[in-house]
Amino acid sequence: MRTDRLETFTDGVLAIAATLLILNVDTQIGERAQHLANELLEIWPSYAGYAVSFLTIGIIWVQLHGLMDQIDHADRIFLFLNVFLLIFVAFIPFPTRLVAEHIRDDGATAAAVAYGVTLVGAAVMFNLVWFYASGAGGRLLRPDHDPKVVKGITRSYRPAPYIYLVMTLVAFVEPIVAVLLYGGFAIFWMIESSRFGRSRTQA
Repeated sequence: MRTDRLETFTDGVLAIAATLLILNVDTQIGERAQHLANELLEIWPSYAGYAVSFLTIGIIWVQLHGLMDQIDHADRIFLFLNVFLLIFVAFIPFPTRLVAEHIRDDGATAAAVAYGVTLVGAAVMFNLVWFYASGAGGRLLRPDHDPKVVKGITRSYRPAPYIYLVMTLVAFVEPIVAVLLYGGFAIFWMIESSRFGRSRTQA
């Protein structure tokens, strides 16, 4: 089957997940804020969480489009793997809110770990989606796919679950450090994937 409807559905879920992130910021301000300027400064973790999570979802969107460029068709297993990936992506706003609300209190560890576990799950599913499509001699890939691009995608995706797992383990000891690592890795991944995208276009 063709991938058009899958891509449309995926784009919709990602768009909703990204949009829900702003609600985590909005709910931090009461309807009758006594000192609005102070409260706007006080909720800085919500801004940081919004930025990191929106960037993470945006990177997933970009990477999925790059992945789908190499895919010719989809089967039922591929569709369900994509659904499980979207389960984790759609869940991202929840741990984002946990981090924003609890990073400065006793719930910081649980919040940072929950965020990390969600990202580990998303990274694992992303790998499963890609390795299923590209495995068995490229079962779902386009007949004219570029082997160099396929190899590059595989090499870039493989470390992500392990990196997120290490950061999640850090969250058990230093939750604030782990949250900073989540943000730093999102920025690194954006830069790295942009470089890979340019090299793919030039190939």
